[in-house]
Amino acid sequence: MSTGGLRYQYARLSIAEKLIVVNVGVFILNAVLPFLLGFGKNIFSQWFELPVNLLTFLTQPWSIVTYSFFHADIWHLFWNMLLLYFSARIFLNLFSSRKLINVYFLGVILGGLLFVVSYNIFPVFLGSNTAIIGASAGVTAVLIFICAYIPNQVVRVIFFNVKLWYIGAFFVLIDLIQIPGSNSGGRLAHLGGALLGYVYARQLTKGKDIGEGFSKMLDALGAFFKPSEKKAPMKTVYRKTKSAAKSKVDYDKESRQRKIDAILDKISKSGYESLSKAEKDFLFKAGKEE
Repeated sequence: MSTGGLRYQYARLSIAEKLIVVNVGVFILNAVLPFLLGFGKNIFSQWFELPVNLLTFLTQPWSIVTYSFFHADIWHLFWNMLLLYFSARIFLNLFSSRKLINVYFLGVILGGLLFVVSYNIFPVFLGSNTAIIGASAGVTAVLIFICAYIPNQVVRVIFFNVKLWYIGAFFVLIDLIQIPGSNSGGRLAHLGGALLGYVYARQLTKGKDIGEGFSKMLDALGAFFKPSEKKAPMKTVYRKTKSAAKSKVDYDKESRQRKIDAILDKISKSGYESLSKAEKDFLFKAGKEE
């Protein structure tokens, strides 16, 4: 079996790395395709950026998600992807790829909605004809999620050890201060992503996953576009009673969940580094099995 090829290498990447590859690919395509076809760059990207005009938005509703895959320049892309990479490394040590997708894209959506609503409600923005692009809302959602979920976890930033909640507070404060600046729409989108990340994390600590509905919607979309398979012929199967086996499975699930809760409680109080190697391995394996 061949172990080479781009498809194989892509399949081996984490979900965050796959998002980075897609964003870089779209950036290159957006730079090269208009040049090859001989038309302006904005003619291509305008169908995917998120417009502030409600009528325009209604003609391209997909832009509430697609705007996050386009970036203004190489530095816009670089800093977003760098922050996503490091935030996701911590996130994926605790949770599954599926949950990261929930947080990231719900952050993108809420950030986009806050941008559109703000520009159509607040007098200071009325009359503006603008649009936003960039993954910042989704990236901010992932960052603030981990800052809110394990706020006392200490991480190394260049030469200093800093608690995660300090980092989250810094980014939110910067966005609040810079709203009156030239990138007001982008700052509002960041704050929408931050709000989603914070609420998602705090609700998750209470045992409620607010992204379950979004996951089911993605499953339904995946099933809709998945090629239909032929059903196997019906046959009669005689089974033994499963009551005993089922009760054992239920007991195992409850025991596993109690252990996960105890570990997460320990992280919340003392930080991720306070876990033993066995606890880290157990939590990592449990996250992958979600």
